[in-house]
Amino acid sequence: MNPILNQNLFLIKEHVGMFKAANNFDIYDPNSKEILLTCREPNLGFLTKIFRFTDYKRMTPFDIEVKTSSGEKILSVRRGISIFRSTVEVFDEKDNRVGIFKQQFFSIGGKFNVLDNGEHVICTLQGKWTSWDFKFMKDKVEYAHVSKKWAGIGKELFTSADNYVLEIKETVATDNPMRLMILAAVLCIDMVLKE
Repeated sequence: MNPILNQNLFLIKEHVGMFKAANNFDIYDPNSKEILLTCREPNLGFLTKIFRFTDYKRMTPFDIEVKTSSGEKILSVRRGISIFRSTVEVFDEKDNRVGIFKQQFFSIGGKFNVLDNGEHVICTLQGKWTSWDFKFMKDKVEYAHVSKKWAGIGKELFTSADNYVLEIKETVATDNPMRLMILAAVLCIDMVLKE
């Protein structure tokens, strides 16, 4: 696992555009304001582009690559066409599947299970339908938190509704693959639950 994932605080900033079909994000260190990772959708098909501008946007497939600023691949997040609920696969830098997310039916605010490659639940991502506030929980223990509100040094970067902060708790070991899954899940919140 790349040492960038050892950090506990990440600022995710979505690229905004009037005619934007691709899902593109930059991930910053909120303290230094340096770009740590880029998240791009380089192989977007023509039909997918067309459907991204319709009411069927939430159903379209995606394949996002997360790389360091020097171009080193960290992970990729993929989903096929989604009709009723999403199942998203997460792959490491060598394209080995490390886990999946399964969206739960009838969850208010959004909820999906974060599973390892053996499909055992690592944690559950739970959100509030009234705000952009999500927690990674298991057995009443919080592993990470995603929010649009943060009062840290990088506060001035919060000028848009498309920015949010991921805070991974220090109790999650730096070499724990859960960190990879949590970062990947944060990118999916916007595409699976909030579009």
